[in-house]
Amino acid sequence: MNVLLVYPEFPDTFWSFKHALKFIRKKANLPPLGLLTLGAMLPAEWSKRLVDVNVADLTEGDLAWADWVFISGMVVQRESARQTIARCKEAGLKIVAGGPLFTSEYEEFEDVDHFVLNEAELTLPPFLADLELGRARRVYETSAFCDIRKTPAPMWELADLKRYASMSIQFSRGCPFDCEFCNVTALFGHRPRIKSAEQIIAELDGLHNLGWRGQVFFVDDNFIGNKRYLKTQLLPALIDWRKDKRGTPFYTEASVNLADDEPLMEMMVEAGFDAVFVGIETPDEECLAECNKKQNRNRDLVEDVKRMQRAGLQVQGGFIVGFDNDTPSIFQQQIDFIQKSGIVTAMVGLLQAMPGTRLHERMKQEGRLIGHTSGDNVDGTTNIIPKMDLDALCEGYKNIMHHIYSHKYYYQRIKTFLREYKPPKIEIPLDFQRFLAFFRSNVRLGIFGKERFQYWRLLLWTLFRRPELFSLAITLAIHGHHFRKICELRIF
Repeated sequence: MNVLLVYPEFPDTFWSFKHALKFIRKKANLPPLGLLTLGAMLPAEWSKRLVDVNVADLTEGDLAWADWVFISGMVVQRESARQTIARCKEAGLKIVAGGPLFTSEYEEFEDVDHFVLNEAELTLPPFLADLELGRARRVYETSAFCDIRKTPAPMWELADLKRYASMSIQFSRGCPFDCEFCNVTALFGHRPRIKSAEQIIAELDGLHNLGWRGQVFFVDDNFIGNKRYLKTQLLPALIDWRKDKRGTPFYTEASVNLADDEPLMEMMVEAGFDAVFVGIETPDEECLAECNKKQNRNRDLVEDVKRMQRAGLQVQGGFIVGFDNDTPSIFQQQIDFIQKSGIVTAMVGLLQAMPGTRLHERMKQEGRLIGHTSGDNVDGTTNIIPKMDLDALCEGYKNIMHHIYSHKYYYQRIKTFLREYKPPKIEIPLDFQRFLAFFRSNVRLGIFGKERFQYWRLLLWTLFRRPELFSLAITLAIHGHHFRKICELRIF
């Protein structure tokens, strides 16, 4: 059996980093972790080939070689998934689909032969058993959650690692919180399920043995869901693993209460973490109460962010406008918070109702649901009827993005962050990729870029004030180039 594992193309979005990746000659930010893990679950005797359309074309030769196609993706990849399915169908191939997109919208993909939904650890085995008996059903789904301690390591060898800027790894699934707009708990539950420290070390060893020395993203939606295991098992194991390794910085996602635990932050930094994405959402207390963001309430969120920065963690933040309790003042509040906190990478989006969330159900009951979510966090669209006038909401949103990603305020924010940041002691080799990024940023941003004045001021300021952060300053300048492109192409 010859099986193609196909990952559809991501559109040009905030997190694609496509315009930044050109500086280092990479094709995509991350590989398709789900498909690589699925590959390890399929029968060993099957021949497998990964085609990530983000880094390579799906060729006629691939289609001629294959007997079956397994496709997975997220909502934002919807259109590319449709195009890919149409090509595979035309080639006469059997198609199996799974992942978040199909779990929420499988009824809209008529050309797919079989759906293996929810967690493949539970739904793939019965599908394979029925397939062998010649009686495979069209839909396999479950409301149960698997034990990910039994999940195999991804088949990294199927991916062309040198085409990616980062690798991804998963330690846990699930989140103990219950934010109204978030579909994480609908997909993975409230009780964080974890892999063993031994599993994570084995997966990292697998990457290291294949020659990977770059950054690794722990894709957990809330890495600190089980603090006790982190402190007693995983982080000590990671600290020990790093003793004879160079480079390989880690980054992840966590809730803001990480700022309350100084020892945990210290251990994370010692283990190699240098960045964390945090869902701030809004500085407005009424809106936090509305969306049940309990962990963010009654806090000095700016100080929380700065505490994490001083610990050695660059904070990337998620923000939302369009809550029922938002007033026209929210737009300036968001701008002021982002600038004051020094969150350089600020993902701001309109509120969207994802399938499976309590927000989606509430909007449906109130007659305020208007179609599917785009799955793109920063395209300036929403699939709900907001309480605020829609034109005013969209105009206010555009104003936020225009302000925070304008050259002047973006570079100001980098300096605000660099003043606070205490960099972790991660020895990262100065390789050709970093030389290339430096040279290209000097040309594209420093000579031909509209931001050249701010660019050179930042580099000179960093060189004299925080020389140890010079490489990071260049990286953030390059990221800003990408974010402005996204604003121009997707919002304005």
